[in-house]
Amino acid sequence: MPEPVTLRGRHVVLEPLRPEHAPELWPAASDRELWRYMTFDVVDPADLSAWIAKRLEAAAAGTALPFLQRDAKTGQAFGSTSIFDMTPFKAMEVGHTWIGPSHRRTAANTETKLLVLGHCFGALGAIRVQLKSDARNVRSRAAIERLGATFEGILRNQMLLPDGHKRQAALYSITDAEWPAIRARLEAKLAAHA
Repeated sequence: MPEPVTLRGRHVVLEPLRPEHAPELWPAASDRELWRYMTFDVVDPADLSAWIAKRLEAAAAGTALPFLQRDAKTGQAFGSTSIFDMTPFKAMEVGHTWIGPSHRRTAANTETKLLVLGHCFGALGAIRVQLKSDARNVRSRAAIERLGATFEGILRNQMLLPDGHKRQAALYSITDAEWPAIRARLEAKLAAHA
């Protein structure tokens, strides 16, 4: 079972997600556009608490590490991300990620990816990390592609969304052999922010 861990960088601190984080996350989570392509619809603080509870259920089952994203300088909570679907075969997924408008396309977002993927390939010994996005979510897909992840295809009718839409999921992956080059790319982006 993976142990909850805090991952610290210069721009972001990733803390184990807890139920009491809901009120401080709500200002970022209240952006309705965040949830348009997600598998869980969040329209009010109670929904956000329920969403956090679902992430924590997976953590309790030993298959996930959900994080709160906090600005290292201001202390502002601005989003969440998770490592999940961890298997004994060293494959896992990074997702359930959302970021409030204040921190999109920032050094904090870049550093989050570096810390989370570094934890996957380092401490957790991943040989494969996959990332999925609703095929319609252009912003999410562009962010995944900027990482250098390899597009593997579309999972047709991957799931039914709360609004009844049959989600087509764009599937990407990063392997352990690819990780050093991707890590170097993320470190270079962070250096450019400095």
